[in-house]
Amino acid sequence: MFLKGKKGLVIGLANKNSIAYGISKALNEQGAELGFTYLNDSIKKRVEPLAESFGSDIVIPLDVSNSEDMENLRSRVEEKMGKIDFIVHSIAFAPKRALAGTTVDTEKEDFLVAMDVSVYSLIGITKELLPILNDNSSILTLSYYGAEKFVPRYNVMGIAKAGLEATVRYLAVDLGDRGIRINALSAGPIKTLAASGIDDFRNLMNWNEAHSPLQRNVTIDDVGGSAMYLLSPLSRGVTGEVHYVDAGYNTIGMPLNATISK
Repeated sequence: MFLKGKKGLVIGLANKNSIAYGISKALNEQGAELGFTYLNDSIKKRVEPLAESFGSDIVIPLDVSNSEDMENLRSRVEEKMGKIDFIVHSIAFAPKRALAGTTVDTEKEDFLVAMDVSVYSLIGITKELLPILNDNSSILTLSYYGAEKFVPRYNVMGIAKAGLEATVRYLAVDLGDRGIRINALSAGPIKTLAASGIDDFRNLMNWNEAHSPLQRNVTIDDVGGSAMYLLSPLSRGVTGEVHYVDAGYNTIGMPLNATISK
């Protein structure tokens, strides 16, 4: 098993349909010991039984917009896990009104919330946990193709994901002298709790399925397998990258069956 004896923290597990669950499943199958965070008491009730299914009783409170939670993160993780070998950053948020209408109508307050939770949290968490990260550790965050190209109704989250991907590249340089790697995994559309906030998400999934080379959508298990690779020694020469798991959709410039009538 590629991760036997390795320990890590998964941030963003919500339910069995979440991408973080698919990642946790793949990591657990490869022998990793996992700890989890939860946003609030309501989420905690869902996370605890999921953690138990992976043989873990480690559930730590973490609201990245709460300064007290961020300041206590290192001590809480160290108390429960000691030093760790990987971090999964699977959180993002924008107020629902910022995902409706047009980008030009985005309120400053909503923009700042999206950037704080979806982007700065990666920097803040890395900074807090760096002292207890072993050398040659790995950090993984989750992105989406809307960071690179326009996707209808993705709006401010596309801007946030672009910032997240740039953050990965800059942190890769900061962390490289200790052999710590950081990468982003850009998953295709998957029906998750977070995705439910995007209007007409079903159409987005149908379009991706129809026009991707594999002619299907990806699953949380597809993402989990690639995440395991990026968090394991198998990818020890890879850092600062955006790895696509989207059935090849990102490679398409024009669909094969596209026609225009005049």
